[in-house]
Amino acid sequence: MSDLTKMFDLTNRTALVTGAGQGMGTGVAEMLAAQGAHVLVNDLDDTRAEPVAQQLRQSGYQAEALAFDVTDLAAVRAAIADRPIDILVNNAGNAGSERMRPRPFAETEPAEWAAPLAVNLDGVMNCTHTVLPGMIDRGWGRVIGVVSGAGTQGVHIGVAAYSAGKGGAAALLRSVALEVARKGVTVNSIALGLMDNTGGSDVTSGLAKTIPTGRLGTPHDLGALCAYLASDEASWMTAQTIPLAGGSITS
Repeated sequence: MSDLTKMFDLTNRTALVTGAGQGMGTGVAEMLAAQGAHVLVNDLDDTRAEPVAQQLRQSGYQAEALAFDVTDLAAVRAAIADRPIDILVNNAGNAGSERMRPRPFAETEPAEWAAPLAVNLDGVMNCTHTVLPGMIDRGWGRVIGVVSGAGTQGVHIGVAAYSAGKGGAAALLRSVALEVARKGVTVNSIALGLMDNTGGSDVTSGLAKTIPTGRLGTPHDLGALCAYLASDEASWMTAQTIPLAGGSITS
C-alpha cells in the first residue's frame, strides 16, 4: 500500500505559475510551494512577482521570481528554455498588460480583440510549447490551464474576445493532452466561475447570488485543484476541462 500521508507531494518538482504576482495565481503558487514544489513566480511585472516569491521564501518554501511576458515567445524561451519545468500552470489571463473593457462584441473594433486573445490563447501556446519537449524527454509532466466558464459556456457581460481566448486555450490543451498521453505528461484545464478578485462590480455581485454554494471562489479553491492535477495521484486524469465554479457550471 502506498503512503497516503504523502499524497499530492510535489517535492523535487519545479513549477512555473504564470501571472502569479497577484490574485488567483498567487494562491496557486502558495499551494504548490506548500506541497514541496520549487515555484517560479511569473508575472509581467517583476515588482509584483518578487514580493510574492519573497513571501514564500520567508514562509520556508522554495520560490523565485521570473518576470516575462507570456505573449512574447522569444521572452518565454529566453526565460525558461534552460530550466527543467515539471509543472506548468497557465494562469496569466484577463487582458494581459491592458485593462479589461467589457463591451458588446458588435460595438468593439478588431484592435480590441488582440490583447485578450494574445494572453489567453497565444500565451498558453507559447508557454506550453516551450516546456513540453523537456517534459516528454523526462517522461513526466503536468500542464494545467486556468480557463473560464466564459470560454466553455459563454457569458453575456461584454467579454466575447476573452471568451474566445479561454475557449481556444481549453480546446488547444485537450488536443495536446491526447498527443502526449503516453509520454507521462497530463494536460488539463480548470474552468473557473466567479472568483473573489473579479472587482466587486454590480454585475458580478448580482451574478454571485446565483451560485449554488452561495459564495465566490477563492485562490485556495483553485490552488487545491491545481495541487491535485500536478501530483502523481492525477496521472490518470488528462484531456479534461474541469468546472470549478461552486455548482454554477455543470458540464
